[in-house]
Amino acid sequence: MAEKEKLKVELCMGSSCFARGNSSNLIGLEEYIEHNGLADRIDLEGHLCLGKCSTGPHLTIGDKEYSGITDPDAVADLIREALEREDAESDIH
Repeated sequence: MAEKEKLKVELCMGSSCFARGNSSNLIGLEEYIEHNGLADRIDLEGHLCLGKCSTGPHLTIGDKEYSGITDPDAVADLIREALEREDAESDIH
C-alpha cells in the first residue's frame, strides 16, 4: 500500500502575521499535532512572509488559504476537516 502524502500546513511567520496571531496558532498547532499523534500526517512549515500582510495572520492548509484566524482551536478544526476530506477521498480511490 502506498504511503499517504502528508497534509501541508504553512504559516506565515512574518512579523505582521506572527504578531497578529500566528505565534499562538503555531503553538496550538504543534500541541494539536503532538497530542493527536499526527506527525506522520501533517507537514507543518513556516515562511518568513507570504505577502498577505494586510489580511493576516495568513495560513494555508492543503490547497486552501485562510486569513484573519486568530483562534488556535479554529485552526485545529480546519486541520481536522482537511484530514477527514483526505480520508474520504482516499476511500473513494
